[in-house]
Amino acid sequence: MTHFQYDSRIIESYPDLVAGVIVARGMTNGSTPDALLKLYLDEQRTVKARIGKTPLSELPTLGAWRRAISAFGVSPTKYRSAAESLLRRLTKKGDIPNINTLVDIGNLVSIRYGLPVAIFDTREIAAPITVTYADGSEHFTDLGSSKAVQPEPGEVIFSDEKRMVVARRWCWRQSATSASSEATSDAVITVEAHHENGRGDIESALADLTALIEDFAGGSLDSAVLNGDNPAI
Repeated sequence: MTHFQYDSRIIESYPDLVAGVIVARGMTNGSTPDALLKLYLDEQRTVKARIGKTPLSELPTLGAWRRAISAFGVSPTKYRSAAESLLRRLTKKGDIPNINTLVDIGNLVSIRYGLPVAIFDTREIAAPITVTYADGSEHFTDLGSSKAVQPEPGEVIFSDEKRMVVARRWCWRQSATSASSEATSDAVITVEAHHENGRGDIESALADLTALIEDFAGGSLDSAVLNGDNPAI
């Protein structure tokens, strides 16, 4: 069974794309344990010190994501990648609040590598999730909303087999139907890169995600590095 895949048109348009994907089952989510919270806060301090006064646009990982988002006709400063939004919050406000175990694991790894990490609760998802171009007929429900809207034709989305969009503008916003909660036990977890030599960062980020999930959420994990030669798990 395929759980996650890239449309061939995405692979053709973004030849440098590389992703790490975890298919997780039987995890235990909940309030962030003290040991994880300490790691998360320590990472925030480390990342703030490392970035210093460097503009976020000059970070290679975020610059590559800006170019990827611009390529499908969207302003990358109006619709920032999830990683850039996190780092913007961190550098401007000084910290990122903790949410729950899985979200904090994802955010910790995201700021460490400057790459977007998504955790899709699969309870309402009709597998596989496909990264593709929207035709505008799909439906998306934003976090905090109960009203479904349609994506813009041509934007990159994550969509399931029922045309439910679980992420819009590639890694800008995740849906309410797929957001991780304390009840999440099964999920598809992704980390993606477009920058030169991104595979090394993806392999490291995937290893970190796996280790943190095993330590703090448990469950059974299958993983793979995806690219044009291996576009599905």
